Amino acid sequence: MKIRFKGKTSFLMMTHGKVYDVISIEKGWYRIVDDSGDDYLYPPEVFDIVEE
Repeated sequence: MKIRFKGKTSFLMMTHGKVYDVISIEKGWYRIVDDSGDDYLYPPEVFDIVEE
């Protein structure tokens, strides 16, 4: 799944408008590789789905 971050840009975390790939969904949260290069869980409400 591809998702677009709709929150504010945070240094080495997420970039506003950038599309990220979801690695997995765990307890409703998205595991993605963020701008730091590491994978973390993020809440789905801060993203728009670009591609299922």
